[in-house]
Amino acid sequence: MNDEANMAKSFDLIAIGRACIDLNAVEYNRPMEETLTFSKYVGGSPANIAIGIARLGLKAGFIGKIADDQHGRFIKKYMGDAGVDTSQLIVDREGHKTGLAFTEIKSPEECSILMYRDEVADLYLKPEEVDENYIRQARLLLVSGTALSRSPSREAVLKAIQLAKRNGVKVVFELDYRPYTWKSKEETALYYALVAERSDIVIGTRDEYDMMENREGGTNEETTRHLFRHTPELVVIKHGVEGSYAYTRSGGVFRARAYKTKVLKTFGAGDSYASAFLFALLQGKDIETALKYGSASASIVVSRHSSSEAMPQVHEIEALIADQR
Repeated sequence: MNDEANMAKSFDLIAIGRACIDLNAVEYNRPMEETLTFSKYVGGSPANIAIGIARLGLKAGFIGKIADDQHGRFIKKYMGDAGVDTSQLIVDREGHKTGLAFTEIKSPEECSILMYRDEVADLYLKPEEVDENYIRQARLLLVSGTALSRSPSREAVLKAIQLAKRNGVKVVFELDYRPYTWKSKEETALYYALVAERSDIVIGTRDEYDMMENREGGTNEETTRHLFRHTPELVVIKHGVEGSYAYTRSGGVFRARAYKTKVLKTFGAGDSYASAFLFALLQGKDIETALKYGSASASIVVSRHSSSEAMPQVHEIEALIADQR
C-alpha cells in the first residue's frame, strides 16, 4: 500500500463514526457500585483507531459529530492535540449529548462496560455532512459497526463508503459489535453483511463474524469463502489469546500469536490491534508482520489503564516483538 499515488494523499486514514467519553475505574478489583473514582479519556472505536494511527506517526483524519457541551469540547481538543485532523468533527446543534462509557475493572479477567448511548450526538451525523472532497484525500476510510446501528448515522456511513469507492479509497470495516446499540440480531447481520461485502479489508473477532452471519460456531473458512465472493481482499479474524489469522483473496493464510503481558483490563485491545495492523500495511510491511504489530499493540494496551491514552508508539511495538521473538 506504499505506491506513489497513495503517498501523495493528505491522510493515510480517515475514520468515521463514534467519538465519546470513557470513564475508567481508578479503583481496581472492586465492582462498579463500590467504585468512587474514574479517569476521563476519549473513547469510541473509530476515534481510538484514528488516535492510534496518529500516535504511530501517520496522518489521520476523523468524520463525526460531537455534542455542543464540555465533553464535546474535550473530545475535539484531545483528538487535535493527539495529531488527528478534526476539521470534519461537526458540533451537534439539536441538543444531543455525548455518549458515556463507565468501565469496571474487577480483575484482569472480569471487566465490564456500562454504556449511556441513548440519543447520543455521534448517531446523528447526517449524510449531507459527509464531504466527498475530504474522503478523496485518504488512502484508507475506516468505518465501524456501531455507526450502522441507527439513522441518520447509518446512512452517513453508507454514503462515505460510496464516496470512497467513487474516488479509489480503500474501505476498512472494523466490526466493533456493541449489542446495546442494536434492535435485533437480524438487523445487525443485515447491515454488517452489507458493509463487509463492500469493504476491501474486514477486521473482527470470531464472535463478531458469527454475529454478522447470524449464527453460532461459524468457521473462518466459511466466513472467508463468503466474503471473497464479494469485494474484500483481506479478512482478519481474531481469536483472543489464541492469536489472529489473516486470509487473502489469492488463498494466503497468515497467523500471529498473542504476546505475553501483564493484563490490567480487557477493553481497548481491538482498537489498538486495528491501528497498528493498518499502520504496518500502510508502511508497506507484509501481512504476517502487520499481524505481529497488531497483536503486540493489543498486548501493550491491555496492560494500561486507558484505551486512547494507552496507544503505543512504534518503538514500543517493535521492542515487544523483538523481546518475544
